[in-house]
Amino acid sequence: MIAVQKILLTGHRGFIGSRLHKRLLHNDVVGIDLLDGQDLLTCDLPNVDFDLIIHLAGRSGVRESINDPAAYWQNNIEASRRLFERYPETRILYASSSSSYEPDLNPYAASKHPIESIPHPNVVFMRFHTVYSDAARTGMFFDKLFAGTLKYTTNHERDFIHLNDMVDAINVVINTTNLYRAFD
Repeated sequence: MIAVQKILLTGHRGFIGSRLHKRLLHNDVVGIDLLDGQDLLTCDLPNVDFDLIIHLAGRSGVRESINDPAAYWQNNIEASRRLFERYPETRILYASSSSSYEPDLNPYAASKHPIESIPHPNVVFMRFHTVYSDAARTGMFFDKLFAGTLKYTTNHERDFIHLNDMVDAINVVINTTNLYRAFD
């Protein structure tokens, strides 16, 4: 029999979170999402002893970060800090980014890098690479590729991971309790 866990899932209506939420149905899952009017910067955080927090909420996208770097700082750093401080003893799986390796490249990368320095004894920083699916995010590489509107390519390299594989990987991390700090 599978043990039921109390899980807080931030971003449960987002690109990755909505798919993961469907896979966590055998657990007691509480979701927080901006699409439900719950801003992590200001919402009431549940007064619950969670077994696990999976923190997927945040702003993504390099191009948009250039236009509004302050929003990325607030949503990716300050909201995460608030969550870490509110649940200091709870194991947290945090959706970081491979961009955190090069924080000087753009505001998005700069909003992911410092989080890994916030003190928390039970956090796992999952450094995601580009996640895609058959239902590509609007305006992103795969959306343009599938629609035939991709106008240019570059010679830089990037790793991609399918959404289903990402959710499988998160499930492995959920069930690997002795894993802490950061990994790709």
